[in-house]
Amino acid sequence: MSYNHEIYALIDVNNCYVSCERLFNPKLKDVPVIVLSNNDGCAVARSQEAKDIGIKMGVPLFQIREIVEKYNVQVLSSNYALYAEMSHRFHSILADYVAPGEQEIYSIDECFLKLTAYAQNYDLEAYAQDMRQRILQWIGLPVCVGIGRSKTEAKLANHMAKKAKRFNGVCDLVSMDPKHRDYFSSLIDVSEVWGVGRQHSKKLKSLGVNTVSDLARSNSHQMGKLFSVVVQRTVMELQGISCIEVESSPATKKQIISSRSFGARVTDIQSLSEAMSDYLQNAVKRLREDKSLCGCVIAFAQSNPFDKHRPFYNKSITIGFAEPTDCAAIINRAVMKRINELFQEGMEFKKCGVILTAIEPKSTYIYDLLSDSMQIEKNERLQEALEKVKTKFGDKKLAIGPCKMHGRAWAMSRQKLTQNYFSWEGMLTIK
Repeated sequence: MSYNHEIYALIDVNNCYVSCERLFNPKLKDVPVIVLSNNDGCAVARSQEAKDIGIKMGVPLFQIREIVEKYNVQVLSSNYALYAEMSHRFHSILADYVAPGEQEIYSIDECFLKLTAYAQNYDLEAYAQDMRQRILQWIGLPVCVGIGRSKTEAKLANHMAKKAKRFNGVCDLVSMDPKHRDYFSSLIDVSEVWGVGRQHSKKLKSLGVNTVSDLARSNSHQMGKLFSVVVQRTVMELQGISCIEVESSPATKKQIISSRSFGARVTDIQSLSEAMSDYLQNAVKRLREDKSLCGCVIAFAQSNPFDKHRPFYNKSITIGFAEPTDCAAIINRAVMKRINELFQEGMEFKKCGVILTAIEPKSTYIYDLLSDSMQIEKNERLQEALEKVKTKFGDKKLAIGPCKMHGRAWAMSRQKLTQNYFSWEGMLTIK
């Protein structure tokens, strides 16, 4: 196993979804706020005030109705368009602090930066504070920064920066006195370590490894034999040995899944077809963003698995393409031709979706000698025109079929949705 002595930073937006909402609605500041999952089901983001009154991550809304009413908790639906745009700006700002290839976009609100080359010329804690101030000033999002000798240690440092006010938003474990680093690590449960799941955490505790400090002092080779090479690597990373490099170019996805539960039960084939087409077009959008082609699509539909009064229905169809494609019209036509195979009269459908598989990079695919190059070019121009209209006028202005029309009963329930402040319709106005 190869390893290097490196320095990494993890920058994480504090309560990302809530912070994005607060930026455009100052009335939400200093009050408990939660953001709900699809169909307004569970709390997937909480402000610190909401955490303080006992609202847990992932708890269904109906279970906390009394708390919401008692503390006047502000409840919002997930505004994915808003969060995606803020995420893009967040990562773009951080890209200016490192050279190309030294940034890894880990998630919508998390980013790794490789700072090894900057340690000799910069005070890394001051460098991190500058990041925080610029992000706050330019896009209004509060962030914390963790600096470590490995990505795992940087993740741990970020956790410490969030939990302890003494760090003022930046925790630098690289320059910290080893005695202090070990003391703080002894206060943190081993379950907080990046890559240590619930089952591993239970087994570690049964072996007397209860804290981060305990895990860091353990024998990495022995842990590898007891668990896996992943845990062995985690121990080494906590000991300051970098084993996980920055992934500046994410690997091509093996599959793309687009599926959701319906806002209301679907019982007719027209509604099922509309929903399937909508989810398929969303999947193709992501496929084209990745500059990939799809060679196979799986479409599925199912009833409610928790309905004790009806038998569970779950069926799928698989469609392969002679030539991989990223044209929504081609994939949609193929699925709609076989939608009857998924539909069953009298069934109450709860969910449907598509899975794009057999994915490969578009740039390296070589078409067959007999491929209709003119038709391929025509499909590309059609797809590009569709995307340009959506970019300029919004996602709901043009689509294949009637799936984007207003008032579809199957559409996701988002009763508390705020506007998309980056669209023409949702821009803030001054009166």
